[in-house]
Amino acid sequence: MTRFSACPAIVLRMRPCGEANREAFFLTAVRGITRAFVYGGPKSRLRSYVSPFHSGGLYLYHDPVRNTYKVTDFDVRLWRPGIRENYDRTMAAAAIVDTVLAGFGGGCNWGEALEQTNDSLDALDDAKGPASSRVLVHFLWKWAHLTGIYDATSPGELQAAPSRWLEKGTVLPAGEISRLGLDSGSLREAKNFCTSIIASALGRRLKSWEW
Repeated sequence: MTRFSACPAIVLRMRPCGEANREAFFLTAVRGITRAFVYGGPKSRLRSYVSPFHSGGLYLYHDPVRNTYKVTDFDVRLWRPGIRENYDRTMAAAAIVDTVLAGFGGGCNWGEALEQTNDSLDALDDAKGPASSRVLVHFLWKWAHLTGIYDATSPGELQAAPSRWLEKGTVLPAGEISRLGLDSGSLREAKNFCTSIIASALGRRLKSWEW
């Protein structure tokens, strides 16, 4: 078996590993959540490329003795600088990432999970005003369906306005969800519903949802 592989991926999270290296967590289309080491100092090209919310082609080397992965290259195709330029976008993106990690990358639907996460992060990159919250709730709703947590197209437990909004959002990409108007109270109700059903499956609530 070859020790080198390549696949589409999103950088979800980074954390320090030693003095100069970092450990990266990716969502990939072929193996779900993948942890790999990124070697190099602060000025290295690879370190700047492997950054949260970036998407592209991930190149890995697998050490069969240690059973670890090392990033050999990352071909960034989507940088999404707008997410870091706005507090609401950043917080919504962090909540999406936490949900993906907590849900093990969507189970075995890794290709669909990657597509959905890319779609939502793209929408956040230039989201205006309350659109960031709408994109997050839309992601949570579709994530509950992707992972099999909830399979109804309309949540009858909700009031009419948030129920209709979620039902329409089932077939819409994240980039179009901001066109569906919804008052803040109804959006909050929709968010509480989505986070509650996902939390029931996870056995816990994620702090990032509380933003």
